[in-house]
Amino acid sequence: MQDAHPSQLAWLRTGREGLAAMLEAVRHARESVGLEIYILQDCAIGARFREALREAALRGVRVRVLVDAFGSIELPADYLASVRAAGGDCRWFNPLELGRLSYRDHRKLLVVDDQVAFVGGFNIGTDYDGDGVSEGWRDLGVVARGPWVAPLHQAFHGMFGAASFRHRRLSRFRRHLVPQKVSIPGGDLFLLSPGLGRNPAREALAQDLSRANRVRLTSAYFFPPRRLRRGMSSVVRRGGTVQILLPGPSDVKFAQMAARGHYARLLKSGVEIFEYQAAVLHAKRYLLDDVVYVGSANLDLRSLNINYEILLRARDAGLALEGHAQFEEDLKHSVQITAEVWRRRPWWNRLAERVASVVLGRFDLRFAIRQLYRLRAGGAPLRVGRRRSLKRASPKG
Repeated sequence: MQDAHPSQLAWLRTGREGLAAMLEAVRHARESVGLEIYILQDCAIGARFREALREAALRGVRVRVLVDAFGSIELPADYLASVRAAGGDCRWFNPLELGRLSYRDHRKLLVVDDQVAFVGGFNIGTDYDGDGVSEGWRDLGVVARGPWVAPLHQAFHGMFGAASFRHRRLSRFRRHLVPQKVSIPGGDLFLLSPGLGRNPAREALAQDLSRANRVRLTSAYFFPPRRLRRGMSSVVRRGGTVQILLPGPSDVKFAQMAARGHYARLLKSGVEIFEYQAAVLHAKRYLLDDVVYVGSANLDLRSLNINYEILLRARDAGLALEGHAQFEEDLKHSVQITAEVWRRRPWWNRLAERVASVVLGRFDLRFAIRQLYRLRAGGAPLRVGRRRSLKRASPKG
C-alpha cells in the first residue's frame, strides 16, 4: 500500500536526463545553489555546469561547490577559478594525502533555492551524459521536492561546513560525520559515513528484505555484507524472487571480480543474476516490493562502511512501479548468468575472484578503518584545502 504521504520523488531515468535537469535548475536559481559531487570532469558538460554556476554567482545567488579531491583527481586545480571570481565558494573535499586517502565524499547532490534537490549515481562528466544504451553509461537518479528538500539541504550544509575541519568550528558539524537516519513523511534519508558501527541504511535494507516478496537490485559495484546476502536467500526460500542486475562491461574490473565471487552461492540459493551489456552500468536502484532505495551508495563494503554516501528510502507504490518497469527495460539489454554456465568458467577466473574478494573484503576495509582510528586518535581529521598531486588513479565513481 502506498504511504499516506506522497514521497514527492520523480525518477531521472538516465544520466543525460538528470544532468540536463540539474543544469536547468542552476540556470534558474534565484537564491542558493549547493553542489556536492564526486567526479567533475573537464569536458563539455563540465564546462556547461561551470558557466551556469559562474552566471548564478554573478546574479547574486549564493553558490557553494564541494568536489572530492580523489574522485576529481584529473580536474585542474584552478578549474573553478571563474566561479570563485564571480563570488562562489568552491572547495576540495579531503585533499590527497596517503594517511587519509581512504575516505572519500562519494555523494552526488544538488540543492537549489531550498525548493528542489537532485540525488543519484551520476557524476558530472562525459560518461554520464547519455542514455546508457546508444551513448554513455547506464545511470539514474531522482529529483526531490517537498519534505525531502530541507534535510537534503541540511545534509549539504553540514558536509560543506564539516569538510573545512577547522577545530574551533568542527563541533558545530561533528554530527554530520557519523551515520544518520532522517525520517520524513513518506520515507527516510540515510547519510552514511566511515566506520564499522551501527549503519541505519544496512539495517533498513535487512528489515525490508525480511518481509519482501519481489526484490530487484541494481548496483554498479556489489560486495554486500553477509547479513544482506542471507536476506536475499531468505526471500527465495519463502517463495519470493530476487533479481540482481550488475555490470557486464565494468569500469573497475577488480571490483567486478570480487562481485562475481558471490555469484555461485547466490545462484545456488535461487537468486537470479543478470549482467547489463549495452554499456557500463553505474546505477544504484534497490526495489523491494513498493519500497525504493536510490542514491549514491552501492551494495558494497566501501559504500556501506568507508565512503560518505546519500541513500533515499521511499515507500511509494507509484515510484516503485515505474522503477520495476525500468528494471524490465534494463533486462532487455542484459544476459542472465545461470548456475550451469557459471560452473563452467575457467579456474583462473575462480582464482582471480577469490583474490579480489580477499583484498576488498579484508585488506581494503581493514586499512580504511585503521586509517580512521589513527585520524580520530591523532586529532587529524579530513580537511578542505589545497589539493596535492598524486599519481593518477581510477576513482570508483
